[in-house]
Amino acid sequence: MIKPQMSLKARALRFLSMREHSRAELLRKLSPYVQDGENLELILDWLESGQYLSDQRFSESLAHRRQGRFGNQKIFAELHSHQLKNVDINELKLELQQNEGQRAIEVLHRKFSHGALDASEKAKQMRFLAQRGFSSSAIHLAMRAEREEI
Repeated sequence: MIKPQMSLKARALRFLSMREHSRAELLRKLSPYVQDGENLELILDWLESGQYLSDQRFSESLAHRRQGRFGNQKIFAELHSHQLKNVDINELKLELQQNEGQRAIEVLHRKFSHGALDASEKAKQMRFLAQRGFSSSAIHLAMRAEREEI
């Protein structure tokens, strides 16, 4: 028995029921399924007007998912890759900048249970945080923070 093909609107709602998507991401995911006579932009406009699709909500969701593992630079790069407006990103910047140092400390202590014993170990830990997208000030703060003995 052949399954009936999903409409674009149903497919979009299915994607959005799983997690938040940006408009650009949903456009990219749905474009292969567009058939003659269907207007994808019109469907995306309908989703936005019905509050099913929100770039602001998406940016907050992505930042919340990533902030436990990554620094601001990596999070902002991912947000920019989704073609979000600067207004949505600027609101998050202030919030993320306030706690980046504490997040760097938590990530470093979760990965390395002991402090750097020599210069090569210190460089390794600093590279780890830099690859995760933390700023240099957050890295230096994390390196100076004392670890709790377990």
